[in-house]
Amino acid sequence: MANAPVMTVKPMAKPSAGLTRETIRQFQLVRWHCLLFQQGIGATIRRSHWVTRGKPPMKHLHSALLAMTFVLGLSHTAAAQTEVTVIGPGGVRAAVEKLIPGFEAKTGYKAKGTYGSGGGTHAQVVKGDEFDVVIVQPPYQDVIASGNVMKDTKKELAAVPVGVAVKKGAPRPDISSAAAVKKMLLDAKSVSYPNPSGGAAAGVSFEQTLKQLGILDEVKAKYTPGQPTLAAKGEVEVSVTFLSEIDDPGVDIIGPLPRDISTPVGLVAFVHTKAKDPAAAKAFVQYLSGPEAAAVYKSLRMVPGR
Repeated sequence: MANAPVMTVKPMAKPSAGLTRETIRQFQLVRWHCLLFQQGIGATIRRSHWVTRGKPPMKHLHSALLAMTFVLGLSHTAAAQTEVTVIGPGGVRAAVEKLIPGFEAKTGYKAKGTYGSGGGTHAQVVKGDEFDVVIVQPPYQDVIASGNVMKDTKKELAAVPVGVAVKKGAPRPDISSAAAVKKMLLDAKSVSYPNPSGGAAAGVSFEQTLKQLGILDEVKAKYTPGQPTLAAKGEVEVSVTFLSEIDDPGVDIIGPLPRDISTPVGLVAFVHTKAKDPAAAKAFVQYLSGPEAAAVYKSLRMVPGR
């Protein structure tokens, strides 16, 4: 009678370079169990009465299946132990938080975001605060010069337009041209936008627009620092900030400022040079620049990167 077939498990490939010592240890443990499993199940089946009785011994098969489950579980556990930390400006918060669950489900890694003003988070990266992934806005030459990011991991994620919001139901102003925006701002009794002195990139960008229009002093005279919540409460007539940050149901979004007076602010991701697990960090950057991310950026009125 022919010999019974022997099940084999193909050994896992060697771990790639750049992984942490703990991740490599976990990987090697998984490989070791795979090899033991291959040898053990083959011996188990050969010792069984599979050939002579025409059916497998269930207790040995059950043990083999448990072993396989254990091996597969080890590989998942190794990935789940890695948490990718990311720091970025407030303009990317909504998008990243929407994308984290999909990344975790797809890769088995965990991810956690830290957010702040564009200038503040930028400064943290330059001075050496350690995160696995960093998201910054241009200009970022100082970020590269700091040596705290891997230059060749750069990915352009998206650009965020600065836009206008008013209290829900209020008359919708015309912002179709530079002249129309200038008139709206001069006619408005009160205006809010994020405080540029605190490093808010939307505020910095908008004040450049005001200087270009030649009305910085006039608008500053009726300016209140803050987000569109102020417009929702009726405390200001016009609110200006990144479109991706306008999520208050008490406002109507009028739209982005014209590009000839307001260029959308870019968002660029890098892997930190001291990332705990460079492979996991690169996987997150890749996900943030992939098709799933592009769909989320569009839904938040952002412009996906190249």
